Amino acid sequence: MNVNYELTGPDGAPVVVLSNSLGTDLTLWDEQVPALTREFQVLRYDQRGHGATPAKPGPYTLKQLGRDVLALLDALGVRKAHFAGLSLGGMTGMWLAEHAPERIDRLALICTSAELGPASMWRDRAALVRQRDTRAMVVPSLPKWFTPELAGRADIVEKFGGMLVAADAEGYAGCCEAIAEMDLLPKLGEITAPTLVIAGAEDPATPPPHAERIAAAVPGARLEVLSPAAHLANAEQPEAVNRLLLDHFTRNLCAAC
Repeated sequence: MNVNYELTGPDGAPVVVLSNSLGTDLTLWDEQVPALTREFQVLRYDQRGHGATPAKPGPYTLKQLGRDVLALLDALGVRKAHFAGLSLGGMTGMWLAEHAPERIDRLALICTSAELGPASMWRDRAALVRQRDTRAMVVPSLPKWFTPELAGRADIVEKFGGMLVAADAEGYAGCCEAIAEMDLLPKLGEITAPTLVIAGAEDPATPPPHAERIAAAVPGARLEVLSPAAHLANAEQPEAVNRLLLDHFTRNLCAAC
């Protein structure tokens, strides 16, 4: 899989992987890169069929999405990395922490879920997008991604609606099918990576109870709820998310000082 990525930051610094949500591309993390590159190399990438990563025929599985990350790390010679993922990116991160724990140092899960049913809803969405393209998702998605004050703002519609329109229909649909088949709950208790869970108080897609469920199951996990923030909390509350990520990812560095 030829995954599109961007690697920035000081040579030799620890690597933080940033994994984007369904319907967005790596520019989702524009507000995080300047803050994180003070301490880390930042590796952000596009999921299958999103941004500049090509789509393979679906359906996909989280195993495939996780293995895309492992192949990218291998290609770049990165043995172990921190990982932050939002929504689908967080699901990818949980799969990696469960199935390739030796590759994940510290984990941050933002506005995500370990089980997000009903599966039929995701299969129906996949069918809709294959029939009508990703443009069909712009109007229903933006009010979930942002609180009302931001959802209709011209720059938000242009940037984030544009990501959705640009997403490949097959790639989007295949990722929907990965979510439909996902069940990460049984192995959450086996995650050994120190874990930060961030929720948006006004998130209608993955409301705070989803984050609470993850934080309760992952040993030692820390939970933070941000407000006002809907599903794309990193874009709506960038300063707060940056502060939380830097604190979480530098804790082990300070312990080694």
